[in-house]
Amino acid sequence: MAVEIKSKIVSYSVKKAVQEVPLADENPLTVRIPSRPEGTLEAVSEKISYVGAEGRKKVYLLVSFMPVEGVLDGKRVVIERPVEFFFPSGQLSSEHQWITATMRSLSLAARGGYVTQAVADLRKVAWDKGLVRCGMNRWGKPMFHDSEVAAIAWSIQQILYRRGFLDQDGNQVPVEELVSRYAHRLTHGHPWQPPTLEEEARAEQQAKAQAQNKEKGDGPTVVGHCPECRGELIMMDGCPTCYAGCGWSKCG
Repeated sequence: MAVEIKSKIVSYSVKKAVQEVPLADENPLTVRIPSRPEGTLEAVSEKISYVGAEGRKKVYLLVSFMPVEGVLDGKRVVIERPVEFFFPSGQLSSEHQWITATMRSLSLAARGGYVTQAVADLRKVAWDKGLVRCGMNRWGKPMFHDSEVAAIAWSIQQILYRRGFLDQDGNQVPVEELVSRYAHRLTHGHPWQPPTLEEEARAEQQAKAQAQNKEKGDGPTVVGHCPECRGELIMMDGCPTCYAGCGWSKCG
């Protein structure tokens, strides 16, 4: 729309664009959640079976998860965090009361942002009734723990590992990787899945081959990382292709 100017222009100024104030970083791993939110949360139900001096026992646990927002490098991001550990009713007895109390403490730790360290500390609890056998390690051998507390803590670590929150050794997955895994879930409609034993073996072989190639100085040039499995991308036939073997190619 044209505007007719009927008076003399005596001055002018160029309107500057309003600059947005950058968001302050807020790590979504440490964002404090005051209480369990109302409504339904996604949860994992786990049957934990272990054998100790008093024979075989089994308990059932529920771990609830929810998306948590934060800010990284000035950008809003979302990750999934555990927020509640629950010991269902019907298992309550004098020998299980400590589990109920421990689950409440873990729930507070989860909403406070330090559940990884809290579970790791429980792994160190020992008693004088001998070792407790619970679960299998990555090589298919039985796992032995210093107490029932340690056995259940290890089982919780495995739940969080399969959910993608911890690595297989119980260490915290970097927040950048958690952001990537949650984005993968939104894109593909299912949570991140831990690699199978065959995939781990194949990855180890490829890592050894890459190390040997680097020593020889004739290895392929890495041009990025695969959006599907985060493996290395190399140029094949002029197209970035996943070297880890998942089959992804930028050219289809």
